[in-house]
Amino acid sequence: MNPEDFLAHLRRDAERMAEMATGNLDAAVPACPGWTVRDALVHTGAVYSHKVACMRLGRQPKDDEWASDGPADDGPEPTEWFRERFDELEHELTTRGPDAPSYTWHDDHQTVGFWYRRMAQETAVHRVDVESGSDAVSPVPDDLAVDGIDEVLDWMLAYWNEEDVGPDGPGRGTVAVRTGDHIWRATLTADKDVELVRDPGASDAVVSGEPSELLLWLWGRRPDSAVVREGDEDLLRGFRDRIRSVTQ
Repeated sequence: MNPEDFLAHLRRDAERMAEMATGNLDAAVPACPGWTVRDALVHTGAVYSHKVACMRLGRQPKDDEWASDGPADDGPEPTEWFRERFDELEHELTTRGPDAPSYTWHDDHQTVGFWYRRMAQETAVHRVDVESGSDAVSPVPDDLAVDGIDEVLDWMLAYWNEEDVGPDGPGRGTVAVRTGDHIWRATLTADKDVELVRDPGASDAVVSGEPSELLLWLWGRRPDSAVVREGDEDLLRGFRDRIRSVTQ
C-alpha cells in the first residue's frame, strides 16, 4: 500500500467513526469491557493529537503538549472535538508528506510515512469499536487488513512487554499466520527478539482466517472462534499474550 491508500482509508474510517458516534456516545463497546463509544472516540482523537505533536516537535511529546485528556467539560461535544483532532492530523500528514522526518516510537522508522500507516490502522480498529456500539460492524477492507496483519507482526510484536507476559511465560517456537496467499512465520524465543519471514516453511503452530477477522483477532476484537488455530497450544497462548501486550 502507498501513502495515498493509507490516507484514503484513514479519511473514510474517521468519518464513519464520527457518523456512527453521533447520538450513540453512551453505547458499550462489547470487545472492550468498560469502554463506551465516547471512550473509543476520545481515545482515537487523543491519539491523533499525540501524533500531531510528534510531527511538530520532532520528539516524544510531554503530557501537557497534546490533548491527552480529551475535550474539556465546557468545550466542544466529543464528536466535534474528534473531527477537530482529525483535521489537525490530516493537515500535518498532507503538508509534510510521508518522507518528512518525524519522531516515532519505532527506531527504524522515523518519518511521517510511519504515521500514515499507523493512523490508518489505528482508525480501522477503533472504527470497528464505534460500529460495535450499534451492532453495525463492517469488515476492514482486504488490502488494509493484510497490511495491518503485517504491521502487527513486523512493527509491533518485537515490542512485547515482558512485564505483561512474564519472562517465563509460554511461547517458544514458530507461529505461521496465514490469510489467502499471504503467510508470515514469526519465531518467538525467550528474549524479545522476533524473527519474521514471509515465506512458507515449517511451523509449530498456525493461525489462519479471513483478512479482516484475522486482523481483528490480533487486536483482541474477535474471539478465538473467528480464526482457525492449529498446533502447539502453549505456543499459541504465548503468541496471543505477546500480541495482547502491544495492542489495545
